[in-house]
Amino acid sequence: MENCPYCNLTADPEQQIIFETETCAYIQKLSEQKVLEGSGLIVPKRHAVDVFSLTSAEWQDTQELLLKAKAYLDERYDHEGYTVGWNTGEVGGQSIPHAHLHVIPRFSNEPLAGKGIRYWIKQKENQRSTLSTKL
Repeated sequence: MENCPYCNLTADPEQQIIFETETCAYIQKLSEQKVLEGSGLIVPKRHAVDVFSLTSAEWQDTQELLLKAKAYLDERYDHEGYTVGWNTGEVGGQSIPHAHLHVIPRFSNEPLAGKGIRYWIKQKENQRSTLSTKL
């Protein structure tokens, strides 16, 4: 796709391909990341709208790149965990309609440390629980 930033990975001079396979690439921004330091994305080279449209080869290459990215990040950062995930569809938080897997090292001194992907769901569950107890 002509205007898709992930279909033309070399168009953005701040974006660097760290690793690639035949079907996918692991990329990071070169500029200093003030939030989510060390984070990157695994993207299929083919324009796949979301995770559900990946081919078997893209799934296999995504796994290979995820393990390479982990080893790469483990060597460079003193982090204590990871958040790894797909956002799918606008309502699911996907802002660019090209499949991309977020690979984010997490640090104990960041504001949302320990919250994880289910943090917001747990917040809602706790609010509902508190309301039903008050009734």
